[in-house]
Amino acid sequence: MENLIEQLQPILKQVVGYIYPNEVELHWGILIVVYPYITGLVAGAFILASLERVFEVKEVQPTYRLSMLTALAFLIIAPLPLLAHLSYPERSIEIFLTPQLKSAMAMFGFVYAWYLMIVLMLEIWFDYRKDIVYWARSKKGWRKYMYYLLSLGSLDLSEKAIRFDRKAGKFITIIGIPSAFLLHGYVGFIFGSVKANPWWSSVLMPIVFLFSAIVSGIALMILIYGVTTLFRWKPIDMACMDKLASFLLYAMILDISLETLDFIHRMYESVESIHILGQLISQKLFISLVVIQILLGTLLPLGSLASVKLFRLPDELRRLIYFGAAILVQIGIFSTRWNVVIGGQLFSKSLRGLTHYKMELLGIEGLLISIALLFLPLFVLYIIIKILPPWPEAATTPLSSIAKESSQ
Repeated sequence: MENLIEQLQPILKQVVGYIYPNEVELHWGILIVVYPYITGLVAGAFILASLERVFEVKEVQPTYRLSMLTALAFLIIAPLPLLAHLSYPERSIEIFLTPQLKSAMAMFGFVYAWYLMIVLMLEIWFDYRKDIVYWARSKKGWRKYMYYLLSLGSLDLSEKAIRFDRKAGKFITIIGIPSAFLLHGYVGFIFGSVKANPWWSSVLMPIVFLFSAIVSGIALMILIYGVTTLFRWKPIDMACMDKLASFLLYAMILDISLETLDFIHRMYESVESIHILGQLISQKLFISLVVIQILLGTLLPLGSLASVKLFRLPDELRRLIYFGAAILVQIGIFSTRWNVVIGGQLFSKSLRGLTHYKMELLGIEGLLISIALLFLPLFVLYIIIKILPPWPEAATTPLSSIAKESSQ
C-alpha cells in the first residue's frame, strides 16, 4: 500500500480539488486528438475541391486535383489513430460483420467505407480516366500495365464518353459534399451527445467541428499548393492563392462566430458547472486555449489575412502572410481538438476537481507515434502524386489523336 501511495504522489500533486480515484487517468489521449484533426483535413480539402467542380470557382482550379488527392491520402490514414488506440484493433472488422445501427461510433465504419470507396475514389477515377488511358498507351514497362489496370478496362475516349465522365464526376461531387459534412460532423455529434459532460454537451458541437474542418482544409491546401509549386520550380498562381486566402478568411470568420456563440451559450446554460469550467480554462487550458488557439491560431492569422484585404501588398509579402497564416491556423485547429478531447476529461464527474494529462514520449499512445501519424498522410500523398500527377503539364492529353485511334 505504501508503494502504491508513493507511485500515486506525482499524479495526485497535479490534482486540483476533489476527484475520484478512477478519474485520475484519462481514457482518451493524444491519438484521439489526432483522429478528428485528420478527418477534418479530409473534409476541408474535399469541400475546397468542390468549389471548382460544382460552384465553378475557376480561380481555385489549379488546386482541384491536388485537393482531391490530398483528401484521399489523409482519408486512408484517418482510421489508424483509432486502430492504434484499441487494445485489439483486429476486432474492428466486427463493425461490418455485426452492425449496430444505434451506435454512432460503429456507424463511422460505414460512413468511412461509403466516402472512401464510393465517393472519393470514384470521383478521382472519373476525373483521371482519360489521362489514365493516355498514360497506359504512352508509358513503357510496368507503368503501362499499372495504368491499364487502373483504367478498369474503360478505354473509350470518344467525346460522348468524356462528356459522361464530367457529368458523373460532378454528380458524385454533389453527393460528396453532404458526405464530407457527415464524415466530420459525426465526430462533433459524438462529443456533443455526451450530456453528462458540460464541456462537450452542445448542439453546436457538430457545426463547430465542421467549420473548423473547412478552415483547416483550406489552410492545408495553401501550404501544399505553395510548397509543391515551389519545389517544381513553377510560378505560384497568385489569383489562386488570393482566392484561397479569401475563402480561408471567410471560413475563419464563420468559425470564430460559431465558437463564440457556443461559448456564450455554455456560460448562459451551465449553472452548476460554470465554476469548474472557469477553473479549467484559467488553470489547465490557459496556454492551449487562450494563448495558442485564440491568440496565435485565430486572431493573429485573422488579422494578417484581413490586412491583405485592406492594403495593397506585393506578391512576395502576400505569399509570406498566406503561408504564415496557414501554419498558425493548423496549430490553432490542432489545439482546438486538444482542448475538446483532453480538456473534456480534466475535470471530475462531481464537478469539484481537476486532474492532469501526462503524455508519453514512446509507446503506442506516445508523442512520437502521433507525430508519425500526422506526417504519414503526406508520404501517402507523395506516392499517389507519383502515380496520378495533378499538375496541368502532366495531364496534357492529345485527345484528338487518341480518339482517332480509338475509333479505328
